[in-house]
Amino acid sequence: MTFSFTKYQGTGNDFIMVDCTANKTFKLLDEQIKTLCDRRFGIGADGIILISEHPTLDFKMTYYNSDGTQSFCGNGARCAVHFAKSLGLFKNKAIFEAIDGLHVAAVHENQVTLKMNKVEGIQKDETAFVMNTGSPHYVKFTADLDEENIVEYGKEIRYSKTYKKEGINVNLVEVLANDHVEMVTYERGVEDETFSCGTGATAVAIAYGLVLDIESIDLKITVKGGELHVKAERYSDTFDDIYLNGPATKVFDGEITI
Repeated sequence: MTFSFTKYQGTGNDFIMVDCTANKTFKLLDEQIKTLCDRRFGIGADGIILISEHPTLDFKMTYYNSDGTQSFCGNGARCAVHFAKSLGLFKNKAIFEAIDGLHVAAVHENQVTLKMNKVEGIQKDETAFVMNTGSPHYVKFTADLDEENIVEYGKEIRYSKTYKKEGINVNLVEVLANDHVEMVTYERGVEDETFSCGTGATAVAIAYGLVLDIESIDLKITVKGGELHVKAERYSDTFDDIYLNGPATKVFDGEITI
């Protein structure tokens, strides 16, 4: 099978985009996804995104982690929105379906703002916050990220008895200044550190709001691949009106045979 693709990256989170609007039967096996995402034997990416038509919305996004599992991906969704716009599926604002429900997004040049879904049921223990922001996340604050090994720590948490079965993304956060933090992330499905994580940035922003006990969050988040920006409002134990903003950049077009 030969097909065309477009490579995208959003603050270093990289994705293989496939336009399925004209090929409704397009499908990839888990092993094909793993090979395509392999950085030595394939195209190389954190995940694969299929864009298909939707009967009532602008499009449908289907996301696969590099191991073939499915989840929601915030940066992937932002890149998907930019790609879908390039396909002419909408003009500047979109409503689309993902695995966790409907999302609204807007594009301004290479910046994409994505409305995340409501977050509730947040758990906290002595060391970390745990929540689902479209994907499950574990957030721990630290005094110095340079002294941490996110891959080692991430594997310890992700493969612990509590999270081994379903998996969890692990984020370490250092506060740099008022309303500015730096984060690193270990992602399940990739099973390694990634340069950025949109759902992780959302979880970090919510954890930041809980630590400071504030109702309105407006946070700049530095990741290895650049900067993200999250705004959110707290309503008692629930967070809503959550917006994830950052760049979405086309890298190249290609064609591959698998």
